[in-house]
Amino acid sequence: MHGSFAVQRDLAASSDNVFAAYADVSLRRRWFRIPGDPSRAFHSLDFRVGGGEESRGVFAPLGDLGPEERVSYRSVFWDVVPGSRLVFGYELVLNEVRRWVSLVTVELSPLASGAGTRLRHSEQYVFLAYSEDGAQDVAHLKGSTQLQLNGLAAALDAVG
Repeated sequence: MHGSFAVQRDLAASSDNVFAAYADVSLRRRWFRIPGDPSRAFHSLDFRVGGGEESRGVFAPLGDLGPEERVSYRSVFWDVVPGSRLVFGYELVLNEVRRWVSLVTVELSPLASGAGTRLRHSEQYVFLAYSEDGAQDVAHLKGSTQLQLNGLAAALDAVG
């Protein structure tokens, strides 16, 4: 199942500060993580063309009522233009099953007012394994992207 979507967000931070939130591992960890127990999580970031990011975690989406899920995220950076653009591909693996792969472009541009940055996240995805007609899986992907961008905005606000 193939598709694409784009999300646009206006942020109060400069393009350089928004870019740093992707590039600096300590800032990145403030807003990008797999849900679950931090003691069972792993994260690494090699932010350069040809480098990548890996994040793994274990969580129970239904709390104590359901089974644990093992989530793994792995990416490769294809294009890095400081303060302006980032292009990367990633895969999401759930319980040892590759669920989807995506190509993402993040574009940063100054707001017309000069006070902040417009972020545009464009994603082309291919679901390799999905439930029923896949509508719930696509909604989850789009919703988790929105949550990540909420986390990005909060992290940028916290560092000023």
